[in-house]
Amino acid sequence: MKPDLKVRHGGKILVDALAAHGARLAFGVPGESYLPVLDGFYDVRDRLRYIICRQEGGAGYMAEAYGKLTGEPGILFVTRGPGATNGSVGVHTAHQDSTPMIVFVGQVGNEFAEREAFQEIDYRRMYGPLTKWVAQIDRIERIPEYVSHAYHCATSGRQGPVLLALPEDMLFAEAAVADAPHYKRVQAAPAPADMRALAQLLQKAERPLVILGGSGWTRAAVDAFRPWAERCGLPVGCAFRCQDLFDNRSPNYAGDIGIGINPKLAQRVKDADLLLVIGARLGEMTTSAYTLLDVPVPKQTLIHVHAGAEELGRVYQAALPINAGAAQFVEALGDVTLDGARWNKWLRAAREDYLAWNAPLDMPGPLQYGQVIRGLSEQLPEDAIIAGGAGNFASWLHRHFTYKGFRTQLGPTSGSMGYGFPAALGAKIAAPERTVIAFCGDGDFLMNGQEFATAVQYGAAVIALVVNNGMYGTIRMHQEREYPERISGTQLVNPDFAAYAQIFGGHGEVVERTEQFAPAFERAVVSGKPAIIELRIDPEAITPSTTLSAIREKALASRR
Repeated sequence: MKPDLKVRHGGKILVDALAAHGARLAFGVPGESYLPVLDGFYDVRDRLRYIICRQEGGAGYMAEAYGKLTGEPGILFVTRGPGATNGSVGVHTAHQDSTPMIVFVGQVGNEFAEREAFQEIDYRRMYGPLTKWVAQIDRIERIPEYVSHAYHCATSGRQGPVLLALPEDMLFAEAAVADAPHYKRVQAAPAPADMRALAQLLQKAERPLVILGGSGWTRAAVDAFRPWAERCGLPVGCAFRCQDLFDNRSPNYAGDIGIGINPKLAQRVKDADLLLVIGARLGEMTTSAYTLLDVPVPKQTLIHVHAGAEELGRVYQAALPINAGAAQFVEALGDVTLDGARWNKWLRAAREDYLAWNAPLDMPGPLQYGQVIRGLSEQLPEDAIIAGGAGNFASWLHRHFTYKGFRTQLGPTSGSMGYGFPAALGAKIAAPERTVIAFCGDGDFLMNGQEFATAVQYGAAVIALVVNNGMYGTIRMHQEREYPERISGTQLVNPDFAAYAQIFGGHGEVVERTEQFAPAFERAVVSGKPAIIELRIDPEAITPSTTLSAIREKALASRR
């Protein structure tokens, strides 16, 4: 043992290792399986805060949102067994969103292993498909090594979650070990030959389209890409729930390519003769169930740029696959110059289609949800963070909100319900100076509504808009399409959401008419408290473009 090293128990070594790598926040629900870690947080509480959550699912979403917002790994602590299973929803979200995240989970002591001891789970088998790496730290002396590996793994290549299991006896043990230095992010950069080939393919194109998506972007990369695309005259679309990667006010923005896509934009993707895809995996949502591009060889000339070499060729065989991080690729684009004058008509048509699609349509009932979103889009600060959950209510948000800057959108590309509010809460705790709005459905919100108590505890003044139509709307929509008039398992009886907020110590409002929203929102802001504004919309308003009755009648007519 070196004389200059202090003896620490495993919990302190672990927390000190996190602090050495720059962690500022950790989210979790306390458990006796990692009691020494909680003790370790006490000594660094002024620079690394442990945020006490009410359920591991909510904590997982908060950690994922932190990773997505900051680009640094979100840190999640859960106890063994039930805690680990509850927290898995956030890990799956991080996996499909390629979000850097490190999960620490308690484990039975080594002397009890493989006996199906109390709450014992084999985490390698459970979490293997959801993570980049799963390991167990059996020796206290190796904690700094494992934590360093976790940071490097979570942030390299295609980013994602990793998990470290913490046997209880290892955490209580003591040792004198040195902390590892701050990790260094590792990403591939494009070769000069790749960039020359890219320039040649773009010069030949008649109908090019750019699609941006995925993780690993930086503010500098986003700010550099827009003027390049505008100089080159390229229309740009954003993959599902990645709309903040390109300023939607740009004359080159063509819209979002995901669920509820503008049919004209979908056709434009099909009609393009070249697709430059940067960062997006080209998964099911972005390709409209793999219909916008042929599998495995698209009709369009595909230039696919992705940080994970394993993703290139996984579904689509690109004419030019480029293994590079998004930021590294954009930096190399500075040397590529194009004359896009011949694309002007193609570009203008793409923009006109987007603007027409973006305009709110009238919907049934006295509360026009699309107009509410358009009003917020025009009035909120440009750096306001919008966190959306999963459900049909989010289709209005995707369609009518104009995203103006990097990291102003948080949403689960996995379509995971219950995400919006805890994600907004995690963002507000991480960036208290920014306005943060959560968009939630009635069923969606109550999956993690208990975290409103966490918001009150930490004084995090998130404003949640809860869209209440009294049902699981997305499932009801599909139900009416496939089994019209046979309603089963989708009805909801909801609480008074405004009263719910008030009981917790927050601010609550109920809005039933469009003109009531603006003053209600202002009162929520002025309150300085976590707030819920319940938006009671007509159940008929099932999407921005159609109604439940129209879907039902169409389904019945097809059966006659």
